[in-house]
Amino acid sequence: MKKHIPNSITALNLVCGIFAIVATFENALLWAGFFIALGAFFDFFDGMAARLLHVKSEMGKEMDSLADLISFGLAPGFIVYQLLMQTNNSPQWIIFDHNTALYIAFLLPVFAAFRLAKFNIDTRQTTSFIGLPTPATALFFASLPFIKDAVFSADVPFLQNLIGNYWIVFVLVILISVLMVAELPLFSLKFSNFAWRENSFRFVFLGSAIVLLFLLQFAALPLIISIYILLSLIQNQSTKR
Repeated sequence: MKKHIPNSITALNLVCGIFAIVATFENALLWAGFFIALGAFFDFFDGMAARLLHVKSEMGKEMDSLADLISFGLAPGFIVYQLLMQTNNSPQWIIFDHNTALYIAFLLPVFAAFRLAKFNIDTRQTTSFIGLPTPATALFFASLPFIKDAVFSADVPFLQNLIGNYWIVFVLVILISVLMVAELPLFSLKFSNFAWRENSFRFVFLGSAIVLLFLLQFAALPLIISIYILLSLIQNQSTKR
């Protein structure tokens, strides 16, 4: 019985990804972002459950990747597609009556697929990551509808123009897509022990994340992910010395 628990949690992640995609079809982008965040919660605990119950399996590994591709690749791609439709300066690259400028959003699931496939065969990524993990990518873009909602509620024209600018979103998609497959070492949040010396960067990151989430809620996610990348770069430099 216990061997099915991690896969059941993974299935909940997949269901959240499907719900997020359906929400984007209805232009309910806040709900889409919420379901992606909920999927990330389940994604964190399925691996933990497998380790605690000692029921790791190849099927669980493959199912986890498939669920992640939906929840953290395709679902954020649809969010970005809707956001690009709502921008104020989208170029008109019309092919067969479709504005293909919007399709840049689907670089996210394509690069997420490469990222997940690489993770599955890369033996260097057992205790750390090489490239930005797909849950971090998904949470970054899942937060944008919340930031947009807050900015438009506050009625700040400069910020409204900024977040409603096609090219800002375009650059973010390109940058995050490249970071997913880049040879960039990033620490994981897996603790082998709780000693400060071995986990100082993890503790600093978690402390910063908790404070920022308390202050800014969903809007804190892009900043948290930027801090994660920055701390990983600092850690990489410190270990080289």
